Amino acid sequence: MHEATVILAVLFLATGAALSVAAIAAGWIMPGRGRAKVLRPRVWGYGTLVANAGIGTYLFVGPLQGPDMGNFPVAMGGMAVFAAGMYVQRQAMKPAGARKTSS
Repeated sequence: MHEATVILAVLFLATGAALSVAAIAAGWIMPGRGRAKVLRPRVWGYGTLVANAGIGTYLFVGPLQGPDMGNFPVAMGGMAVFAAGMYVQRQAMKPAGARKTSS
């Protein structure tokens, strides 16, 4: 069962990396409901790439590695990188240069 989980994780991360590269290189995002919300596809691609790196680090250093708690800080660092990537993706849904102003 462990091998199947690892294979699924690798396929998931490879698909995410391919979609990220397509968004960065060509500005293309896969069709779907969320596509209309993304105003800056290249920024979205960078965010997805960073998020994939974070979740990959978390998975392969944390739960898929085994019960060793010595890698816990590195796994949690991967989760922080994942959160940063998700933040960048969220920024891609805002127009370029949009800033909150106090009035």
